[in-house]
Amino acid sequence: MTEIIIAIVQALLLMLLAPLVSGTARWMRAKMHTRRGPSILQDYYDIAKLLKRQDVRTQHSSFVFRLMPPLYMGVLLILACGMPMITRACPIPVLGDVITIIYLLALPRFFFALAAVDSSDAYSGVGGIRELIVGVLVEPSMMLALFVAALATGTTNIGAMGEAIGSLSVTSPVAVVVAAAAFALACYVELGKLPYDVAEAEQELQEGPLAEYSGPSLAMAKASLSMKQVIVVSWFIAVFLPFGSATELTIPALALGALVFVVKVAAIFFVCSIVENLVSRVRWKYMSRQTWTIVGVSVLALVFCVLGI
Repeated sequence: MTEIIIAIVQALLLMLLAPLVSGTARWMRAKMHTRRGPSILQDYYDIAKLLKRQDVRTQHSSFVFRLMPPLYMGVLLILACGMPMITRACPIPVLGDVITIIYLLALPRFFFALAAVDSSDAYSGVGGIRELIVGVLVEPSMMLALFVAALATGTTNIGAMGEAIGSLSVTSPVAVVVAAAAFALACYVELGKLPYDVAEAEQELQEGPLAEYSGPSLAMAKASLSMKQVIVVSWFIAVFLPFGSATELTIPALALGALVFVVKVAAIFFVCSIVENLVSRVRWKYMSRQTWTIVGVSVLALVFCVLGI
């Protein structure tokens, strides 16, 4: 029963605090540019404003266009219930399997792109196609890195994987470190940061497909994009940085685990902000070269794992 409560609390806190995380990241990047920047609560203001507006849809859109925002948020809430954030074990083990998580993340990506095409807007359609291209380029390296971690730990449950890595009981420690590096690079691309995208700009890849959305649907989509960033970072932390997470379901252990989780998330987003300020946007025809580098690192991790290093 305690695990179910933790899962529900995690999902609710993710939905409530994800806009604060993305707003803080925008504020931090503005400060690094020596700009005043928006308030850290700006995303909440935007969402509240959109919720008051009319939900307008294009004339020729189908149910896919209407279904995408609630489906996107619903899948992320399900992932939040199974993701070990403050604890080392998955609150709901059936939702913590690597294969389940990968397929659940692929579902909103597919509908995100399909809704862009369904909107009958040419620019949105191009953005939706580019979103699928990112998935094709990044997801194989993510899966391969997690496959290496699964081989080294003997399980595909991310809670058990984190437990094995946290206790340093893995068969190929070097392979796990290299796989962590590959997975971190892939997660950075998934976050929609420079040089690959500026997620807050309507003209960019990740929000181009949202050009025809308005009102509550757009608010739900924006909140879902912020939630996805936290989910992706939590995924990396759960598998490769489980240190400090609660191993017991006691109030002091859970409180310490929550504090450590917040610190780790803040540190990762701070590093991402620094990287964003050091790079320029990459041209799309060159993006595959960089993602192939990530695949190469994942393959190197697999080689080390096979050799038992």
